[in-house]
Amino acid sequence: MRAVVVEEFGRVPDVRDVPEPACPSDGAVVAVRATGVCRSDWHAWRGHDDTMRVPYVPGHEYAGVVAVVGPDVRGWVPGQRVTAPFVNACGTCALCVEGRGEVCTNQSQPGFSRDGSFAELVVVDRADVNLVALPDPLDFVSAAVLGCRFATAYRAVAAQGRVEAGEWVLVLGCGGVGLSAVMVAASRGASVVAVDPSADARSAAAELGAVSTLDPGAADVAETVRDLTGDGAHVSIDALGRTALLATGLSALRPGGRHVQVGLLIGADARPPVDFELVVYRELEVIGSHGMAAADYGPMLDDVVSGRLRLDALLGRAIGLDEVPAAVKAMDAPVPQSSGVTVAVLEP
Repeated sequence: MRAVVVEEFGRVPDVRDVPEPACPSDGAVVAVRATGVCRSDWHAWRGHDDTMRVPYVPGHEYAGVVAVVGPDVRGWVPGQRVTAPFVNACGTCALCVEGRGEVCTNQSQPGFSRDGSFAELVVVDRADVNLVALPDPLDFVSAAVLGCRFATAYRAVAAQGRVEAGEWVLVLGCGGVGLSAVMVAASRGASVVAVDPSADARSAAAELGAVSTLDPGAADVAETVRDLTGDGAHVSIDALGRTALLATGLSALRPGGRHVQVGLLIGADARPPVDFELVVYRELEVIGSHGMAAADYGPMLDDVVSGRLRLDALLGRAIGLDEVPAAVKAMDAPVPQSSGVTVAVLEP
């Protein structure tokens, strides 16, 4: 099969023929029809995760068709249209039993701990736990954003942030996760303030429901949010992962507010100082959010099928598999070259 292969961290990947993956006895092999190009892929390619080993095939958010199932799989057959979360949970550990599969201690991750979806075929471990059936109205390209960015944002807003109608939500960073968070929060009746240095990203956020957009280079974000909301935001979401954004998010919250950290804090930002005096005095919550388990996809898919959430509005460029290496390299730019999600489309 054809696949994108990283031979050396930081060197532009190759696209070449590699052996097809073997199917685990309790897993499935999915023929990839579309796969998103995510900033997490860039982090891995740049060597920011010291658990990564080369060579490997990147890619972790995808949709496609079941090609093969292992002999121990009971709930799936070839030909079904599916997606899967980027965390493949074991289904049996204490956390999985508690319904916390997104932080399973025995998890595997395509594109990180094993070969991923920038390929014609990808393995889904423990298929009965991790495969998700796609509703008939949902096309592969739109569904490709579900496995990481959109599902992550949905859970960050709905479950971790507990956003309710009438609340103010501050979204810091309007890439794929941030724009998804804007859409989800607005759909729940919240008033969203979106922050990004890119004019295109701010424009996209406004189209997705943000009532106000801010350029962090032209305004004191925390002060502006407090002026706009009276007491501050109910919820802040760092969708990019920067020490400065974490500090801004906390500062912009009203007493009793919730900060949800979604963006990965890496490099110089990996151990950020946190103003816990502010956290204590205002009784703030600081909450992590890491993807979403397959078992929790139902309400999100219901919102998509009903039209309450529009995945197609998040889409940016559609490219081919051969263009993926350049798309990953383009993320070196501090400000995205285009708003929206880039999706690689593979022909059946």
